[in-house]
Amino acid sequence: MRQVIIDQLLSAGGPVFVALVLTSVAALAVTIFKVLQFSRLGVGRSRAARSAVAIWAAGDRSRALQEARSEISPSSAAVASAMISFQHHPGDHQRARELAVQSAADQLTAMSRHMRVLESVVQAAPMLGLLGTVIGMISAFAELSAAGGAVDPSTLAGGIWTALLTTAAGLSIAIPFYFVSVWLESRIDDERATMEAAINAMLYSETGGAPPPAGAALPAGLLPQGFAGQRP
Repeated sequence: MRQVIIDQLLSAGGPVFVALVLTSVAALAVTIFKVLQFSRLGVGRSRAARSAVAIWAAGDRSRALQEARSEISPSSAAVASAMISFQHHPGDHQRARELAVQSAADQLTAMSRHMRVLESVVQAAPMLGLLGTVIGMISAFAELSAAGGAVDPSTLAGGIWTALLTTAAGLSIAIPFYFVSVWLESRIDDERATMEAAINAMLYSETGGAPPPAGAALPAGLLPQGFAGQRP
């Protein structure tokens, strides 16, 4: 295997193979970073947010805020923002809504950061592999043409096999990171839905279960979707 890699690096498609290695390293680094980041942000946790909203609705506001702050999670941060707003500006649902939505949007921006790198690797790796194969085939047939058709078939077959290795490498990189990207995006989408539900519940609990004033409720889908337009 080591000799195969050395031969590939020394072949015409060597630069493409190096590019594939670099893209795989970048994708792996982003994957590790995102897993650690999601753990640090508390993605997937919502117990404290739900408990805080229930305590707030029961009237114990200081304890509700303390409960929201007891757990690190995007939904808890959004709920805590709304609670702090209501404490300083009682009855101002619009202000509480805007602060909660801003907190949620900031969390989504952080969660979406660097996701473009994974998407780019998934799209670019197969194309780089195909490019390496085409370059290898051109080189192999150039040797055949230069030899006037009297080239050793084993030499030609070896060159083609080495060229095809870049396609296999490209697909081997793209397929796993495609599923990683889908998994990370699904977690971001789930967290978006959790925060929307938590903010809605908080606004409704402030009115004792009655609908909030016009314009105060958080419509589903208000938080940014996907990672289009987010910072890289």
